[in-house]
Amino acid sequence: MELTKLEHAALILEEGGRRLFIDPGAFTTAITDGARADAIVITHEHPDHWTREQLERILQASPDVRIFGPAGVAAAVGDVAVTVVDHGDTAEAGPFRLRFFGRKHAVIHESIPVVDNVGVLVNERLYYGGDSFTIPDHVEVEVLAAPAGAPWLKISEAIDYVLAVKPRHAFPTHEMVLSRAGKDMSNQRLAWATEKSGGTYHPLEPGDTLSI
Repeated sequence: MELTKLEHAALILEEGGRRLFIDPGAFTTAITDGARADAIVITHEHPDHWTREQLERILQASPDVRIFGPAGVAAAVGDVAVTVVDHGDTAEAGPFRLRFFGRKHAVIHESIPVVDNVGVLVNERLYYGGDSFTIPDHVEVEVLAAPAGAPWLKISEAIDYVLAVKPRHAFPTHEMVLSRAGKDMSNQRLAWATEKSGGTYHPLEPGDTLSI
């Protein structure tokens, strides 16, 4: 399976020539090639994780693509069919086996509503928690998309999250809110956390690909 990191929280996974998109949002360059897509996973409703324009670009190229997300995503999307998923649910779309974990977004501030959020485990290899520190139950994570910067996290929390998950590989996500210096700092700290359990950290930049 090939993983391509896009800007911020967006990922493309490719298996057997088919594609899975994850969280194509407002901080991600417009997706111009949505062909061969079997699924889109949207972890939660915030616009940095999905926009109608990004969905429409993928749907135009792959009209049979299935969209998965929690109830809050289905309500936000409205007139496009979304398969609602919750903690413990599983699904298949083409060559992609999906398992979902967690229910709520991490707290940003008491004044900001806490929305639905699900993390996703893809083909038992890649785990991406969306905007949460949810750890998948009874799973040895091969590859972790590790949050690098966000209004809902401190770097100490991200470090502790990686230490708890103990992935064999990790790379940064959710980092477009950081400066270049901030990205470098987060990469250094997350690399340390990954390596503490013998894993390998990959400081992927947008457009970089990792075979997993």
